[in-house]
Amino acid sequence: MGETSIMQDGFDTRPIEMLPMWQIAFLAPDEDVDRIFDAVADVAPLTYGATDRNGYRMMGGVEYYRPTDDAPTGSDGPRQRPGVDQMRIFIPRDMDLLNAVIEAIYDVHSYYEPPITMTEVLRSQTKGLDDSQNPHRWWNKDGDWKSS
Repeated sequence: MGETSIMQDGFDTRPIEMLPMWQIAFLAPDEDVDRIFDAVADVAPLTYGATDRNGYRMMGGVEYYRPTDDAPTGSDGPRQRPGVDQMRIFIPRDMDLLNAVIEAIYDVHSYYEPPITMTEVLRSQTKGLDDSQNPHRWWNKDGDWKSS
């Protein structure tokens, strides 16, 4: 019997499944991220448990670059662009879906060379155990989000 790879097959714990997924990350100016995310969500449900349209945005990076003669703008000196964010999403390991997501990013990105990365990961998903009385869950804590 062949050895299995944890990264290929995932694994289970009592409350959590660790599922093989692809993490797609892209960088974009902060004013473009929502438009790009919406385009991706049109082709991929981005589900996570009982929710969809899931992503994680890291804000406030500075991009460093220097255009070369091959750039559409022509060569120039070194540049820095503040306000570049990273958005991360997770999709099942499906090549058709991956192609659709990459193409959706490219189609609406403002860069001619959008910075996109893909990483094989394991992402957690709850098995839905009854933890309705767990004092650490957000629904068992006080907060202004609770209706009176």
